[in-house]
Amino acid sequence: MELRQLEYFVAVAEERNFTRAAERVHISQSGVSAQIRQLERELGAELFDRSARVVTLTVAGKAALEHARQALAAARAVGQAVGEVTDLVRGSLRLGMVAGCTLTPLFDGLAAFHRAHPGVELALLEDDSEHLTEAVRSGALDLALIGRPAPVPDGLDAHVVVSEPLVAAVPPGHPLLDGGGDGDGGEDGPTLAELLTHPLVCMPRGTGLRAVLDRDCAARGLTPRIVLEAGAATAIADLAVRGLGVAVLSRSMAAAFPALVPVPVRGLTTPALLALVNRPSPPPALRALLSALRRAFQLSA
Repeated sequence: MELRQLEYFVAVAEERNFTRAAERVHISQSGVSAQIRQLERELGAELFDRSARVVTLTVAGKAALEHARQALAAARAVGQAVGEVTDLVRGSLRLGMVAGCTLTPLFDGLAAFHRAHPGVELALLEDDSEHLTEAVRSGALDLALIGRPAPVPDGLDAHVVVSEPLVAAVPPGHPLLDGGGDGDGGEDGPTLAELLTHPLVCMPRGTGLRAVLDRDCAARGLTPRIVLEAGAATAIADLAVRGLGVAVLSRSMAAAFPALVPVPVRGLTTPALLALVNRPSPPPALRALLSALRRAFQLSA
């Protein structure tokens, strides 16, 4: 008696049809019939009444069905237990990341996890941080990389991977550079009020960078004049290079565009965070993924 014979037996019993059962277990109908016949020979009794259009269980089949189900469940439990002990996790994980993300460690961590656990399917989608956070809370996503102001969301486990201030980014010769902002990352630079005398190019509402800007402006009773919005740092930088507004980006984002000069702004004090968030008590596959991502981001355990 083999597990696959029990699997085919249960499939036929539940589908009440050999053709549908064969489709369910992904083999030919003749293959299912042959394995069921062999099982019946080993048991010394017919399991199905094949005389009618709909296949029904015999008395012997009814007696065997629940035991067959229990045997299959026990086999799955053995595989899962061994898989967890040996860290050979299986299943699927639904992941989210903030739109426009280009963090190399994230992709490195996903690749390392995939090499170590090829049996786990990964699905990845982009969205804004507010939607991603709610998707993690509801269970629609297992893990998300979000951007937001400090602190991290309540009720979720969070692993901060980036914490840095926002800066203005302008092309050489821009008036903001005349006010002391030398682009060297020092403390000098325009005030937030001085920055807001210029039109801004920024990410849309729902993103972490925009939330930081709006929070710091509101704390000082200021209203930013945002003339253009874009969901990717590259688009924001391209617009700023063409003189359409002052880009507002995180410090590391601004540093990636040599055509722009980063300008520290006095008054942009709330750190912009990028954090991995998940619900508490993650399952084995997610624990393994978090471990791979912590190594990629060089985070402490």
